[in-house]
Amino acid sequence: MKQLKTRLNIGVISLIFNLLFSSFSFAAGLLTPASGNLPALQIKHHDVNVIIEDGYAITEVEQVFHNPNAQDLEAIYSFPVPEKAAVAEFTIWIDGKPVTGEVLEKQQARQVYEQEKSSGRETGLAEKDAYKTFDIHVSPVRAGQDTRVRFVYLQPAHMDTGIGRYVYPLEEGGVDEQKLAFWTANTEVMESFSFKLTLKSGYPVEALRFPNQPSVIPQKNANGDWVVQLENSNSGIQEGQKAVNQAVFNLDKDLLVYWRHKEGLPGSVDMVTYKSANEKRGTFMLTLTPGDDLKPVTEGSDWVFVLDISGSMQGKYATLANAVQKALGKMRNNDRFRIILFNNNAREITSGYINATPENIKHYSDEVARVSPGNGTNLYNGLASALKSIDADRSSAIVLVTDGVANVGETHQRKFIELLKTKDIRLFTFIMGNSANKPLLQTMTKVSNGFALSISNSDDIVGKVLQASSKMTHENLHGVKLSIKGVKTSDLTPTMIGSLYRGQQLIVFGHYFGDGVADIKLTGKISGIEKEYQTQISFPSLDKRNPEIERLWAYASIESMMEEINNFGEKADIKQAVTDIALEYGLVSDYTSMIVLRDDMYNTYGIKRSNQQRLKTEHAAQQQRAQQPTVSHRVDNNKPMFKSPRPSFGGRGGGAMNIWMLLLLFPVLMLRKLK
Repeated sequence: MKQLKTRLNIGVISLIFNLLFSSFSFAAGLLTPASGNLPALQIKHHDVNVIIEDGYAITEVEQVFHNPNAQDLEAIYSFPVPEKAAVAEFTIWIDGKPVTGEVLEKQQARQVYEQEKSSGRETGLAEKDAYKTFDIHVSPVRAGQDTRVRFVYLQPAHMDTGIGRYVYPLEEGGVDEQKLAFWTANTEVMESFSFKLTLKSGYPVEALRFPNQPSVIPQKNANGDWVVQLENSNSGIQEGQKAVNQAVFNLDKDLLVYWRHKEGLPGSVDMVTYKSANEKRGTFMLTLTPGDDLKPVTEGSDWVFVLDISGSMQGKYATLANAVQKALGKMRNNDRFRIILFNNNAREITSGYINATPENIKHYSDEVARVSPGNGTNLYNGLASALKSIDADRSSAIVLVTDGVANVGETHQRKFIELLKTKDIRLFTFIMGNSANKPLLQTMTKVSNGFALSISNSDDIVGKVLQASSKMTHENLHGVKLSIKGVKTSDLTPTMIGSLYRGQQLIVFGHYFGDGVADIKLTGKISGIEKEYQTQISFPSLDKRNPEIERLWAYASIESMMEEINNFGEKADIKQAVTDIALEYGLVSDYTSMIVLRDDMYNTYGIKRSNQQRLKTEHAAQQQRAQQPTVSHRVDNNKPMFKSPRPSFGGRGGGAMNIWMLLLLFPVLMLRKLK
C-alpha cells in the first residue's frame, strides 16, 4: 500500500510539473515545411558553453547537422531571441576549416545567400525575425555527410535582489501563427547534447542552482569559480541497440541557472571598460547596485490583474494561473484586487474591487485556474478595462501577465503608450515565453514607471513572485538621473532611466574620451523627497581586457533606437543609424544579417573581413582572461556611493523565509502537500 501511495504521489507530482512547466508548442530546432515532401535533416550534436564574467555572459553554441539522405539539402535552424542578446559570430566549417561570417544589410545578405546556394557553394545566413527568433540557414548539407556550425551571442548579466539568472532559451512560445502554419520543427538531438556554464564572480557566490535539472550538482573549482554541466550522449551505444536504448535530448525546454550572492554585500558601483592603444575613445559599462534604503509601504493598495487567456498562452497558462495564486496569497489584509481576462475581448470576473481575504483569494484563484485559453489577443482592450474605476485616493497598480502578441483590435505601440499616460498608475509586467513582444511590453512598463520580469516555464514560479512582491510593496526611486563630470562621456544608453525598484541594478553603457577621475551622481525622489548619491571613479587610459563591451554598447544603442521606431514609426534616418551601428560592430539586427561564404568569395563580392578581425581581438582577450584569476570591477571602494548593504531576501523587508530556501524547498513543499 505504501509503495502504491508512493507511485501515486510520484505520478501526481509528474502531472503537476507537466502542467506547470509544460513545453510550448514550438521550440528551437531544424525547420521543415509542414506540407512539403523534403526529407528531414538531423541535429547530430548540440554543445553549449556559457561563461559569465565581468558583468556579461558569452554563450557559444556548436551544432553538427547530419543529412541521412541521398541528396544535398538546406538546413534551417531556428531559436528564440535571448533577452538583450547580440549575435556576434556565425561560423561554418568549410573543407574542415572554420569560416566566420560578415554582416551586410539584410536584403543584400539574403541576395548573396540565394546566389551562393543556387551555385551549390557552401554558404550560411543568420537572420533575425523581429523580436521572435534568430534563423540560421546553411546550404548545402551534403548527402550522407555532416556540417558543423557555431554561433555566439553576448548579453549583460543582471543581478536582482542578490540573485542572478541565466536562461538558455529553447521554448519558442508558439506566438508566430504564420511560422507555425508553415514549418514543423525537429527538436531532437540524435547523438550528444552538452551544456556547460562557468560563473566567475568578483563578489562571493554562496550557491548556484540548476532547478529543472535536479540530478545535476554544481561544483566549485579550485579557482573559486562555479561550474554546472549537463551531458546526454549516445556515443557508447552500438548501432543495432539505438532503436531500443536511444535517449534523445529534445530542444524544447529552457535551461535555467540561478546563483545567489553572499548576504550583506555593500551597495556598489562597478565598471568594465575597453580602450585600445592610441584610441581617443573608450567604451564603458557602468553597473550601479544601490543599497537597501527603500522602505516597505504599509498602507493598503489596489491591484488590477490583467491576464492573457488567448490561444498563444496554451502551454503557458498553467504557469500563469499558479503565479496569480501565489501573488494573491502575498497580499495584505488592507489590499484590494480586480481580475480582468482578455482574448478577443476583455471581461472582468470580480465585479469591482474585492478585499484580499483568504476566502476571496481562494475563490478567484480557482476561477482563474478553470479558464481554458483560446482565440486572439486584444491586449489594448484588456488594459483599457483595467484603467477604469481607478480610485485616486489609493495607491494603484496593474499586474499584466501576457506573451504580449497583440493581434486583435488596436496593435500600434504608440496607442498603448498614449493609453497608459491617461492615468498615473504603475504597470508591473510578467512576460511569458521567449518570443513575447518584449519591445512593446518593456516600453509600456517604462512609460508607467513600473518594472517587467521575464518568466520561463522552467522558472521557480514561487521565487519569481516573491522577487516581484518586494518591488510592489516597497518604495521606489523615481525620476532617476545619472550625471558624469570630469571626464567627457557621450552616447549614454539608456538616455531615460525612469524608476529604480528594490533590488534592481542600473546598467549604463557609453563612450568616454581621455582618462582620469570623474564625479558620478545619481539623483531621484523617494516619496517626493529628493535623494542623492555621489562618488568618484577613474576611467583608464588603456584597457584591453573586455573588447566585447563595444558590441554590448552597440546593441544597447540599437535597442534604444528600435524602441523609438516601434513607438513612432520607421524613419529613414533612425533606420540608417541602426544599420550603420550594426554594420560597424558586426551585429545581427532587424536590418542586418550575417553571411558566411567560402573564403575566396568574400573578395568576389567585395566584402571586407572586419568582423573576422573583431573576433580575433575578442578571442585573444577571452583566452587571456581564461588564464587569469577573476577580478573585481568595483570602482567606488575609496568613496562608497551607497551607505546601506544591497538588499537580499534574507535581509530587511525580505519576509520571514529566505527566497533561496523557497526555491530549494519548492519540490519538497509540493511533496508534503500531496501526502
